[in-house]
Amino acid sequence: MQMSFAGLEILARLSEDSVLGKIDRLLDWGPVRKLLKGLYKRETGDKGGQQPYDSVVMFKAVLLGQWYSLSDPELEQALRVRLDFIAFTPIPLDQLPDASTLCRFRNRLVKADKLKALLNEVNRQLQAQRLMVQKASGALLDATLAASAARPNRQITLAVDAGQDPACHEDGSQPGVAEESQSADPDATWVKKGKKSYFGCRSYAVTDEEGYLVGAHTAPAHESEMNHFVPALEAAGIDSARAARVLADKGSSSKKHRDYLKARQIKCGIMHKAAKDKPLSERQKTANKLVAQRRYRVEQFFGTLKRKFGFARARYLTTAKVNAQMLLKGLCANLLKAANKMILEPQRGSCA
Repeated sequence: MQMSFAGLEILARLSEDSVLGKIDRLLDWGPVRKLLKGLYKRETGDKGGQQPYDSVVMFKAVLLGQWYSLSDPELEQALRVRLDFIAFTPIPLDQLPDASTLCRFRNRLVKADKLKALLNEVNRQLQAQRLMVQKASGALLDATLAASAARPNRQITLAVDAGQDPACHEDGSQPGVAEESQSADPDATWVKKGKKSYFGCRSYAVTDEEGYLVGAHTAPAHESEMNHFVPALEAAGIDSARAARVLADKGSSSKKHRDYLKARQIKCGIMHKAAKDKPLSERQKTANKLVAQRRYRVEQFFGTLKRKFGFARARYLTTAKVNAQMLLKGLCANLLKAANKMILEPQRGSCA
């Protein structure tokens, strides 16, 4: 790609001083490339399949799309014209991937279940550079509702209206009835929380005590948080070697979950929940306050995902793809947090 001296100077400054420039220097892309291997037939055999694009460059492009909440056509255009994108993904103009190629690559990542390993690798590198703690004192678990990218064909039907169990979930939300073929998204369901009704998924995040994402799990919105405590921890690979304690809100409070943690030698930081005719003791109230004071980081993580990275609404259909979006945006959030921690070394020739 031909560029003027002024353009080259701008690119140099972008790569040195921008957040993307810091991230590009921060990561060793070699191990990332190894994890990406096998997405195309040509990579695993002598014949078959098209000549693939550079996997690391494509992964970087996908990250940019998630960072700026771009559609695939918008990402294709941005790779052509935005200088910060060009600096981060130096692709010759005649070899730029189109929107469908970007979409297929992202779907290959989901189908091959590569994103969990990629998140672990990035976190490993951040830990090696002391930008992220290796063993956190606590793993923080929380959930958020993400509206579906599809529009439902029907109005909400609550379980109680359909003659089913009228009991609310632990967080006070009322489940809707899962109906087949109610929209283009087969996994999205209704749930009512307070006065608002949501149609979509419920995504669970596990972070360390600094707010770095270590794992994610996504389920239909109408399903109780109680059923997804263990799957969320397993998706994050939480054990006694990775976290000394698990902290969660009262939506996860049960003897079964406390026994699960005890059996794995993990300290329990689940908030206590009052039962009918059995109010909380002063000790339990104090414990709840202490847990709440430490759990704000995971709530802050969700705030960053929604405010900075546009995760209030899912862009894709099915829980698998929404979970992939969660992992990709969480990766972006981790990299942003690490880049903000970095101290740039003085450039050669600069004053000390």
